[in-house]
Amino acid sequence: MEQKRVLTYEGLRAYEMELEDLKVNKRKEVAQKIKEAREQGDLSENAEYDAAKDEQRDIETRIEELEKILKNAEVVVEDEVNLDRISIGCKVRVKDMELNEECEYKIVGSSEADSLKGKISNESPVGRALMGAKKGQTVKVETQVGVLKFKVLEIDRPQSA
Repeated sequence: MEQKRVLTYEGLRAYEMELEDLKVNKRKEVAQKIKEAREQGDLSENAEYDAAKDEQRDIETRIEELEKILKNAEVVVEDEVNLDRISIGCKVRVKDMELNEECEYKIVGSSEADSLKGKISNESPVGRALMGAKKGQTVKVETQVGVLKFKVLEIDRPQSA
């Protein structure tokens, strides 16, 4: 049995849109590239044909991946998230006690994580340490560089996009 993938509604929509784009647009584009490459003749030495076939394989692999994620998705309804404790779907503001800096994160499932956008996985070291913490609580995070401490300043719902 497949493992459930925890997604926020935003993550679910993003995956659905990507899947739709791959099926509706990208498949047609790559089919056209293959057709044009075939028309050039000898396929044994046709780099455009090989590249298009590789692209087609990558698209089909990603479609399969997305369908698997969506089939096993468990969606967190962010409007119903309990704000007493940190959970998936929360936006949190924490203070790094060592650097004396404030950071803001959105806690998401592992397949949605994107540290550049401030989305951290509930399975990451920081995300795991924050899960279940309350406002005002200080949590310790074991990392390769030592123990980090974060104080939870605020737990909120993310703004709707």
